[in-house]
Amino acid sequence: MRHILRRRELVVDDWRYPGEEAAEGEPLIVPLAQLKDGLLQWQRRSGPLGARLGPVDLVEELVPLLPRLALVALEFPNPGDGRGYSQARLLRGRLGFRGELRAVGAGVRQDQAFLLTRCGFDSLEPAPGVDLEAVQRALKRYDVAYQPGAPQVELRRQRFEEPQVRTLRQ
Repeated sequence: MRHILRRRELVVDDWRYPGEEAAEGEPLIVPLAQLKDGLLQWQRRSGPLGARLGPVDLVEELVPLLPRLALVALEFPNPGDGRGYSQARLLRGRLGFRGELRAVGAGVRQDQAFLLTRCGFDSLEPAPGVDLEAVQRALKRYDVAYQPGAPQVELRRQRFEEPQVRTLRQ
């Protein structure tokens, strides 16, 4: 049983990877190469579908699949590899992806957590052995950011939008 941080909460991961035991219709994350090889097969599959991209994969290759994808997982092989940040910004900004965006791998650490969420990541899946509670505490370290980013919609509404007040005009 794998645990992740989803929207800053420690939860049991309900998504599976190929090779893990998964029933038909359960959420499944498939590497981009496998998705491209069996495109029709994956589009017909029942249940939520996710794609996993490595640092060298082009996010533009997901365009035909984006309406079908509920999740995109971006790999961070080490803390010094920042290509996943760029991929996330492209997915959220240019391609308009609104599903779950997940950071995966050894580069997902407590010192990167706040920056990952600022780039639009909803969930974090660090490498096995990383203290998830420490990562969760790191997310609470900062509550204000000065640079524009991709905060979650709920936070944006709470902090930056005026309350909707209706006035009657006569």
